[in-house]
Amino acid sequence: MASHAPLPCPRGVDPDASPPSPRLWAWTPENLPGTPGTPAPEAGGGTRVVSEAVAGSSRRIFILGVGNLGRLYASALASLPDRPPITLVVHRRALLEQWLAHPAIQITRSGVTDHATSFDIEWWTEERPATGLAREVSGGSKIRNLIIATKAPDALVQADRVRRYLDSHSTVAFVQNGMSRLWPPDGLAYSSKRYPPGQHPNWVACITMHGVYSTGPFASVHASPADVSVGHVLPNPETREDAGYLVQQIVTAPHLAARAVARPMLWVLQLEKLVVNSVINPLTAILRCRNGQLFANPGGNVERVVELLLEEASCVLQALARHDAAIEILSDEQPSAAATDVYASQTAMVERVSYARLREMLFRVGEKVKDNISSMLQDVRAGKPTEISEFNGWIVDTAKSLGNLDVTNHETIIRLVQDGATLGEEDLGKYFPLAKAPSP
Repeated sequence: MASHAPLPCPRGVDPDASPPSPRLWAWTPENLPGTPGTPAPEAGGGTRVVSEAVAGSSRRIFILGVGNLGRLYASALASLPDRPPITLVVHRRALLEQWLAHPAIQITRSGVTDHATSFDIEWWTEERPATGLAREVSGGSKIRNLIIATKAPDALVQADRVRRYLDSHSTVAFVQNGMSRLWPPDGLAYSSKRYPPGQHPNWVACITMHGVYSTGPFASVHASPADVSVGHVLPNPETREDAGYLVQQIVTAPHLAARAVARPMLWVLQLEKLVVNSVINPLTAILRCRNGQLFANPGGNVERVVELLLEEASCVLQALARHDAAIEILSDEQPSAAATDVYASQTAMVERVSYARLREMLFRVGEKVKDNISSMLQDVRAGKPTEISEFNGWIVDTAKSLGNLDVTNHETIIRLVQDGATLGEEDLGKYFPLAKAPSP
């Protein structure tokens, strides 16, 4: 089989460098000046570092990022009959103060609001607190279970930041949209630079199909219940079974409808979800519409742009399915598989990401989420950065690495989103070649 150029490296990190991981302090509300009940600093101005016995145990689950998906997972895990200890990790000090006023995660389903409480909450920072007890993240010990629920561009950056608290017995589950940057070959290169031999965590991904939108800090509406697929992206061969605890907690948590899947299937499902995100999210963002409006006018301008984006995505994914990196992933569950079996898997993969199959899949998903507001449109309305670089940007980067495949329309929609464009359906012809017929 022909060799190919390396795939694009993870964004936000330099795979050829190994910068030091900073010492981080776990602020709690008790570290905020003026908080009632805050312990006074110890004599001499020092503060005591609390041990891991106080910080938690091997059952504790840390959830880094408490946006829509972080809230969804936290509330679901908190509903388990044998609930594990859960620590929410916020990204700024002000959220600790807001939590004091309303210490609960609110999830509304079908008009009924559930209030999940009794969480621990922390803000991880390099600034040592001057008030109250000072405690290093996880008491200075290794984190066993970490869910990273930040936006996609920040996910690996945050994993890199907490690297000193991770080792081969750690499981890190990424739950954001977009394609994991830790799939081979890049994940192996990253892990070998950041960790001693054999010491990298078990990297796991959760493909989350649920539709959730925010109504305020720590409050979300679970608008479209769906499902979750969870599995290994890059396991540690020596400690692979250690991931079983966190995976099992996610699989059994109410409201998630999660299932564990084999690594090859996880890769395929994440690629398909990426296609959905790279079409629905940016188009709803520039058209300022709910998801269903994209499919409301068969044969119209919007549908033509959908088809153009699908054509390019299919071309890139079919080339990826033929890439050498696909062999390692597709043969993961059968490491001694004959070359003919791997070839058959690659052939099936090429067919699965064909234009026709992707179009059918997208329109099926579009019907299920037609009443949803996409996460990218939510970000645009809130004036926040979007995840366009992790959706369409991933397709563009991968197209370049696979031989400069044509992704002109994805490049166009990236520019429109980054420029904050607001278009009507009639305006699309100014930016996209609508007269072009789709490939069969």
